[in-house]
Amino acid sequence: MSDDREQHPDPIHRGEARTSPYPVSRLAPAFGLVGLAAELERADQAIAGQTNAQLELIAEQIRHLQAQARQILEKAHQDLELHKARCTFAKRPGQVYHLYRTASGELQFSLLSPSDWGGRPPHDYQGAWRLEPDQRWTRMDNPAQSD
Repeated sequence: MSDDREQHPDPIHRGEARTSPYPVSRLAPAFGLVGLAAELERADQAIAGQTNAQLELIAEQIRHLQAQARQILEKAHQDLELHKARCTFAKRPGQVYHLYRTASGELQFSLLSPSDWGGRPPHDYQGAWRLEPDQRWTRMDNPAQSD
């Protein structure tokens, strides 16, 4: 089998002209130092831009996750505070309870709503809450504050 492919006469590169790591034909584009530097600069800018965009996206996702984590922790704190409220009866999931603040500042659950007291409850009314099966509380009289 004879190899009719054009071989480059260069003593350093001993392969086909098309596999040479540098131009071997006078028709090949010239590579100057300035051109190579400009190409490297463009590549550097493109990679930096892409990297920056990806990192900005991740940073935004982190901020969003932090906000969600804060909301979850605030809700958990609120639920714990409601569970600590004084209660003289057994609480059952699905039941609505009415929260009052006594003159001493203590929170207290009652089965009676302000209307059950004839519009004159004995303590400052704080709202109606339903105990959920997972032991979380849902505000019933102002749904915008529940979750």
